[in-house]
Amino acid sequence: MNISIIGSGYVGLVTGVCLSDAGHTVMCLDKDKGKIAKLNNGEIPIFEPGLGSLIQKNIGKKNLFFSSEIKSSLKESKVIFIAVGTPTSPDSDHADLSQIYSCAEEISNNLQDDCTIIIKSTVPVGTCDKVEEIISSKNSNKNFDVVSNPEFLREGSAINDFENPDRIIVGTTNKKSIDLIKDIYKRQIDKKYPIIFTSRKSSELIKYAGNSMLAMRIIFINEIADLCEKVGADVGDIAHGIGLDKRIGPHFLSAGPGFGGSCFPKDARALIESGKEYKAPQNLLKAVVDGNERRKSNLADRIINIVGAKKRVGILGVTFKANTDDMREAPSLSIIPKLLDNGISVSIYDPEAGQQEIEEFYGAEWKSDPYSVAENSDCLVILTEWDEFKELDLKKIKDIMSQPIIVDFRNIFSLNKMKDLNFEYHSVGRCTINTK
Repeated sequence: MNISIIGSGYVGLVTGVCLSDAGHTVMCLDKDKGKIAKLNNGEIPIFEPGLGSLIQKNIGKKNLFFSSEIKSSLKESKVIFIAVGTPTSPDSDHADLSQIYSCAEEISNNLQDDCTIIIKSTVPVGTCDKVEEIISSKNSNKNFDVVSNPEFLREGSAINDFENPDRIIVGTTNKKSIDLIKDIYKRQIDKKYPIIFTSRKSSELIKYAGNSMLAMRIIFINEIADLCEKVGADVGDIAHGIGLDKRIGPHFLSAGPGFGGSCFPKDARALIESGKEYKAPQNLLKAVVDGNERRKSNLADRIINIVGAKKRVGILGVTFKANTDDMREAPSLSIIPKLLDNGISVSIYDPEAGQQEIEEFYGAEWKSDPYSVAENSDCLVILTEWDEFKELDLKKIKDIMSQPIIVDFRNIFSLNKMKDLNFEYHSVGRCTINTK
């Protein structure tokens, strides 16, 4: 099947590459000519394990192409995915749908008869209806269908998620589109992964509701962690104990610095705004979003209280989670500026974010490895759970630090190990190991 995908960012690129690997002929489109040129040269604009080799493989098989010639490509396309960004608006908490509507206008001017437009982007309820209106306004005599097909890709494991999905959600009642979608996802359906056909509005809401539920779980366990610290309980034991309940399950019950990334914060805010628009307030979700912001600020205060002013703090990991270079809404963007504002000298190491120019970190010093960060530091703070941090030579770390203090917001080390090594060790939802 010939497929065009508008948007060669994270979602569009992973979707296009995986569909090409399934044997479809895929044209990935983007207005950013520089990005397209890099992709055609084999340069990958994002960090995602396994993506580069899969791109090279399918370029070689002539299943995968990249182009900035959107107009000419659309004129030849009968299956079009929209996979552009829907960030939070700069002046409100609504999703910015300007790119979605721009795609709709572009498609309306170049529409093939019997075309199927599949919206892969995360969009608020009712967006597919609006896209259909835009396209219909110039194509009243042509047949087409707008389908909702939200993505459920986790950064760092996106290829596996696409190939082995928990579920495929499709919003359409059109028989032809249903058959088309079954053909597109034949590889997943043959493996017996569930595919659910529903209305477009239900499909749009499933995506938002799913991410918002996970965000709630993160804030819930973080607030339980705060209580654990006050009473001397262990949040790891709490998470394990409640996670064994089949009604709850173990996932997204790891206490830490709060949620970030390209999905949870913006999707939660957008769902809150949809609730306001339709007079169905999402009060619980509003408390979750507010609690997440408070947490990041409180953790910065915690570091300051531990080390005091005019100290040297080393930060290990600044991306919002491991195995990605994504800095969007990362807790580090709130924590590090507050440290700098309080006169603390900050050094940073991250395996993937180290090459980025990040305005919020102006005044901090980037280092090339964890040991350079630890050297002469009064405190070492772990913000991201990269595997290489779990394998550090902690005896060496202790010897080169000015003070043996570790603040571990990912709980990657055991309390017994920290006690044996005589570190002052602060973690999340567990007792403090204090050498004083």
